[in-house]
Amino acid sequence: MMRTRPLKVALLGCGVVGSEVARIMTTHADDLAARIGAPVELAGVAVRRPDKVRGGVPAELITTDATALVKRGDIDVVVEVIGGIEPARTLITTAFEHGASVVSANKALLAQDGASLYAAAEQHGQDLYYEAAVAGAIPLIRPLRESLAGDKINRVMGIVNGTTNFILDKMDTSGAGYSEALDEATALGYAEADPTADVEGFDAAAKAAILAGIAFHTRVRLDDVYREGMTEVTAADFASAKQMGCTIKLLAICERAADGGSVTARVHPAMIPLSHPLASVREAYNAVFVEADAAGQLMFYGPGAGGSPTASAVLGDVVAVCRNRLNEATGPGESAYTQLPVSSMGEVVTRYHISLDVADKPGVLAQVATVFAEHGVSIDTVRQQGKDGEASLVVVTHRAPDAALSGTVEALRKLDTVRGVASIMRVEGE
Repeated sequence: MMRTRPLKVALLGCGVVGSEVARIMTTHADDLAARIGAPVELAGVAVRRPDKVRGGVPAELITTDATALVKRGDIDVVVEVIGGIEPARTLITTAFEHGASVVSANKALLAQDGASLYAAAEQHGQDLYYEAAVAGAIPLIRPLRESLAGDKINRVMGIVNGTTNFILDKMDTSGAGYSEALDEATALGYAEADPTADVEGFDAAAKAAILAGIAFHTRVRLDDVYREGMTEVTAADFASAKQMGCTIKLLAICERAADGGSVTARVHPAMIPLSHPLASVREAYNAVFVEADAAGQLMFYGPGAGGSPTASAVLGDVVAVCRNRLNEATGPGESAYTQLPVSSMGEVVTRYHISLDVADKPGVLAQVATVFAEHGVSIDTVRQQGKDGEASLVVVTHRAPDAALSGTVEALRKLDTVRGVASIMRVEGE
């Protein structure tokens, strides 16, 4: 039997995502009510610019006083899609204090201060859901913290930023340079006017922190994530990747150490074999590859951004939270019982592709090989091309610690025969 008194939802932010949330709540009101077991009513929408035209949102619901909205006391669910750290953090904790559960898409806040938000939700007996914070419409957070809760996850690796994947895909398929591909992404609306958060890996790093925390039941903050942007990736790197049967993606990688005693989280460009499922992820799509003991290998794929896809994830959380509320229950909270340390990037073990500019004369390869051997880095393959006294030397290593590779490169720079290190890229997915 359906409850007649509606559950009230307050919406913080009415931009691209927020306006879609409001639209879907209105157009699908009957379906949402049937799925939840009670009507859902949009009770207020907090915005910064009240004069902006917002089709489908009644003017009487618009307010600039977000604090008063979350303090009303009759709000069941607060949906936060304003982003940033403040005032979002204060508004969310205030919502908990006044009896509302929260659905958020705020990856930056969750990556930086998720533990305190979880604690506030638990203290006041409320839900904190955030499916939309990572990978847009792709169901990922709930499978990790619910469907796979009985399994041991060892690795999460994925493409979690659509802008960077679009740029790298264009560089790969059309031969465009980085600047040209970025211009196209901007013209199509995939890249912001200031793309720094995307192309320098900040966005992906926040998502990696969230994924690692859930996957490994430990606290991983944004500062724990190694981050390297993709602005230095060149057409020459893609040419080298193709010679190896690879492509290049900006990856978020979260791993449990082989001995199970620590975890790592990192974001950086990497070569991956064309045979790997992530290699075929095109345009602005996202995909996340999960490896677990019992479940084996799983891949989640779909649109990772945009108003409608993200709103879909937000409303999925709204339905779940409303159901919990009707049942006087709460969903899963923070699971950080393992308290595993987060290892530094220097301890990460992987393969490397190093391109060196060297003098084209006898003995150079022997010198380079000696440096690798002295630092305990084993060479898998070497390719050398030379002309007019100059040469390009491409070395692909076996798996080695990042710290050992860093020492190797530092020593290579000191060789008289090495003119420069053209590029260094990790090789993943093998």
